[in-house]
Amino acid sequence: MIITRTPFRISFFGGGTDYPAWYKENGGVVVSTTIDKYCYISCRKLPPFFEYKHRIVYSKSESVSRLDEIMHPAVREIFRFMDVEEGLEVHHDGDLPARSGLGSSSAFTVGLLHALYGLKGKMVTKEKLASESIHIEHNMIKENVGSQDQIAASFGGFNKVTFHVDNTFKVAPIILDKARLKDFKSHLLLFFTGFSRIASDVAKAQIIRIDKTKKELSAIHQMVDQSISILTGNSDLTEFGKLLHESWKLKRSLSDKVSNKDIDGIYDIARNAGALGGKILGAGGGGFMLIYAKPQDHENIKNKLKNLLLVPFEFENQGSQVVIYSPNGL
Repeated sequence: MIITRTPFRISFFGGGTDYPAWYKENGGVVVSTTIDKYCYISCRKLPPFFEYKHRIVYSKSESVSRLDEIMHPAVREIFRFMDVEEGLEVHHDGDLPARSGLGSSSAFTVGLLHALYGLKGKMVTKEKLASESIHIEHNMIKENVGSQDQIAASFGGFNKVTFHVDNTFKVAPIILDKARLKDFKSHLLLFFTGFSRIASDVAKAQIIRIDKTKKELSAIHQMVDQSISILTGNSDLTEFGKLLHESWKLKRSLSDKVSNKDIDGIYDIARNAGALGGKILGAGGGGFMLIYAKPQDHENIKNKLKNLLLVPFEFENQGSQVVIYSPNGL
């Protein structure tokens, strides 16, 4: 049996420039960090004593005889990509809900791909894991998704990720001393809005408008280096929150599916309670909302948003890991 643990991520700046339709012409860049909330995938070879060949357990349970019968698109295409021939049993568990803006779908893809390499007794680099996950999601599943989530899940950590027009990428860790990182983290609040969305649907609405939102995407691109300058310099960290607010206003203009009256209402309540900035995470439309505020204003914000679930978290820097390796069974 192989068990992988793959982190979810929080994206700060640059979202939208990680779509191939944008970066293959203009280049792209994002800033994100992974957190200590994970996707767990357990995978084992299935003895040939059952009526079915594969068993996949997630929010549903599938028992199938042929690869083409698998309904879960990521499982089906990852099995196809890895030339799976023998029977397998796959179980998925997650610390947080799916379709919530934390890169959970890509964490699943990365985690399962990692598990199958482990089952074959092969080591895989973080770069290969990210590149192949991007290929599977873009070209095999044909999802309307960006390329940052697969990289974040594979590499882990607090990074600037640059996307080049030749379809390559570069991961550069953002180095902060412990005190600065702790101070930065103390400004963050993560709330679950209570409703989910299909990221591919929200992203599709943004992608088809890329030609009409070049000005906004260019401004979002430029904010990445501004945000890193604030973090790594001596600037007051409140400037990061103000920049996050400006970025959120730009992101809302990319598509009418990014936000809605409920999300806007939550954000306005937080701002009126002292928040400097924030954003809905992922493509938009629902899921988790990140709020950035001075620590002394957190209690007031939590009070005003007490109907929402507050999720405590810490940063993590390991990326996808094989946590149990027992290829011959437990």
